[in-house]
Amino acid sequence: MDKILLTKLEEKIGYRFADKGLLRQAMSHSSYVNERHMGKLRSNERLEFLGDAVLELVTSEHLYRHFPQMPEGDATKMRASIVCEQTLAFCARAIPLGDYILLGRGEESSGGRARASITSDACEALIGAIYLDGGFTNAKDFICRFILNDLENKQLFFDSKTILQERIQAHHEESLHYELVGEEGPDHQKSFVVEAMLGEKVIGRGKGRTKKAAEQEAAYHALTGQDT
Repeated sequence: MDKILLTKLEEKIGYRFADKGLLRQAMSHSSYVNERHMGKLRSNERLEFLGDAVLELVTSEHLYRHFPQMPEGDATKMRASIVCEQTLAFCARAIPLGDYILLGRGEESSGGRARASITSDACEALIGAIYLDGGFTNAKDFICRFILNDLENKQLFFDSKTILQERIQAHHEESLHYELVGEEGPDHQKSFVVEAMLGEKVIGRGKGRTKKAAEQEAAYHALTGQDT
């Protein structure tokens, strides 16, 4: 079953691995390898470390080439926003990468496939695996296709709170605020549910591993008119 699942992932991302073991490792969460007593080094954590470095380099080059008037300080902030956990998890949903991650039973039952920390780490691990298997060019192609595409919309996501605040101030007298309306999961895997409020009206709802991440998603949904 795992083999069929990973073959479908290859089709989704448009890349065929010569070394299928690298793909399997990239999708192997620590809970999966621990449950099977496979040894910690068989999880995707080392590939995530490598993929993070490749992603930073490709993103830096992209910003340098496509935004020639952007000062270094602004480019550094934009790169940090692109490679952060919430944005990578947002990008991973387009695949959707969470469907292909190999999880332990505990993580599976607690909603791990939708957890931003897990999907963002898997995304970086997948980049690392493609880099080792097919070289820098193939890794760059993946990053450009799934992470650096549609940057205007992604900027709306990672700058959502600032953009929403500016729009509210320009067009409304009521104040914008965020309310924590729920908490889910055990303490070590807690997620927060937040609503963006315009006066007494709910205009967006978001969920995140931190209150700040939940507020970011709530603001994005307010801007785009999406439901969570």
